Amino acid sequence: MRNRRGSPPTKGPAPPRITASRALPIPAAFLLSCLFALGLWAQGHPNEKLPKPRRLDPLNGWTRDASTGELMASYRAPGSASGDAALVRPISVTTQIVPVTCSVTDPMGAALGGIPQSDFRVYDNGELQQISYFDASADPASVALVMDASPSVLRKSVEMKNAARALVDFLASSDQIAVVDFSAHAYLQLPFSNDWGLIRKAVARVDARSLLSDTGGSNIYESLFLVARDVFARRTGRKAIVLLTDGQDSGLGLTLDPATASSRPGWPSDKLTFEDVTRALASADIQVFAVSTESRPKIMTPDWLQAHADTTLLDSTARKGQIPAYTLYLAELTRRTGGHLYFLDEAGTLADAFREIALKIRAEYILGFSPAAGALSPGWHQLRVEISGHGDPKIVNRTAYYVPPAH
Repeated sequence: MRNRRGSPPTKGPAPPRITASRALPIPAAFLLSCLFALGLWAQGHPNEKLPKPRRLDPLNGWTRDASTGELMASYRAPGSASGDAALVRPISVTTQIVPVTCSVTDPMGAALGGIPQSDFRVYDNGELQQISYFDASADPASVALVMDASPSVLRKSVEMKNAARALVDFLASSDQIAVVDFSAHAYLQLPFSNDWGLIRKAVARVDARSLLSDTGGSNIYESLFLVARDVFARRTGRKAIVLLTDGQDSGLGLTLDPATASSRPGWPSDKLTFEDVTRALASADIQVFAVSTESRPKIMTPDWLQAHADTTLLDSTARKGQIPAYTLYLAELTRRTGGHLYFLDEAGTLADAFREIALKIRAEYILGFSPAAGALSPGWHQLRVEISGHGDPKIVNRTAYYVPPAH
């Protein structure tokens, strides 16, 4: 059920729908009071001020650990000496509890709640695991709204901001939302907050025209890496990124050749790769829901995406399907993180898509398991979640987690 920001979450069964023939007259005074309240809601709280935007990437550069292959960011505070730079290690599995967030819906897309722990099965590389942690509560979620503000989306900037506002409307009033925009660099417009007035102001402040001087391209995946490492630092529970972009990244050199997703000959060893980004997001158990401003490729139907949910999209079939590389990598990103890919120009279903995102975030289960001694081997571990009973449910979760090599 839609829950407008500023109102408590609605509990219990949905009220009966009132048809036109049964509709009751609304008193004029009540209607005027509602319109006045909506006007205040749209404006936010005029006396509250947003913090200044904070650039997330004051980097001296990247450094890759020779022993583990992990990428670290080298930060230096403005005005500090060149020798004061500190290496920041990436997000990684530092505990023996591996969390797996998953959403469960029926074949029609309705969220399924009330499923007990005993009905879940979690597999790590095909091996059944004992669930040692289970959370099916409706605690507030942490959602980062990451908006492309590069010149390539200028023609879609108004639609993107409208879409961002619509999404905020569907999230629960208790959810914590952060707002980030990016072009060549990423800027934190608002750290996590549940003040809907400030959130709407932060969305309104995102302006592609203001970043036209921020030359250097559109660093989508670097921005996601920084958001995972910085904005979500020390946050627990349900975590999600909603990304609005055209997908045309200029930083990683991605093509339909799967080799471009990782380090390859001629690619500097200390430069970020797509694999680094997905490792960071998977290690932090952050779901990514992407809304593309480009058109949906004909072959990339929802059924096609579902059929490829368990296998990488970065293979030779992408060329045959005439899928643009920038859309292909968005789809692969959402597949790996247990999210979903939507398209902005599908206006007839966009409201339903945002409602679906909000419901998925709110109606999620968090499962945790402790790998057996010695079983937490370095590298990617494939995850699979199953449910016994409950008809034919659809389960969406991150497909893998990454364990870095030991030092």
